Amino acid sequence: MRSRDGNSNLTLSICTLIFFNSLALNASEYLISYRYVIKDMIIYNEKLQISHTMTRCNGTPYNPLILENNNHLSLNEIINNNLKKFTDYMHFIGLDINYKSKSINSQNSSTTILTFKTTCFKVDFNDNFVKIAPLK
Repeated sequence: MRSRDGNSNLTLSICTLIFFNSLALNASEYLISYRYVIKDMIIYNEKLQISHTMTRCNGTPYNPLILENNNHLSLNEIINNNLKKFTDYMHFIGLDINYKSKSINSQNSSTTILTFKTTCFKVDFNDNFVKIAPLK
């Protein structure tokens, strides 16, 4: 973006300041947790919990995820429409994996549990996108 007086760097830096600092100023805070259980290679249970925080969370946002917002009203709808991208993002942040295997009378049984512990996220809603960032 270039202004008429040639101050393209100034204009770009102002836009960058407004865009990246808007998350810290007026974003909503949500608690998000996730649990996925697989028993004997069959999906047994999947649970994604999203709720508003009752008190303010402390910390600074890091590694934001930007999802498209096609005029959805709630964060649940937006995340459910982009569930693959959001679960990949949770893997990137840190997903706990617990695997158990046992064999009784030559019959194998296994259980895998993926858990994303409850984490506070800052969420900034705009017309075209939603910016989600966990707090560190």
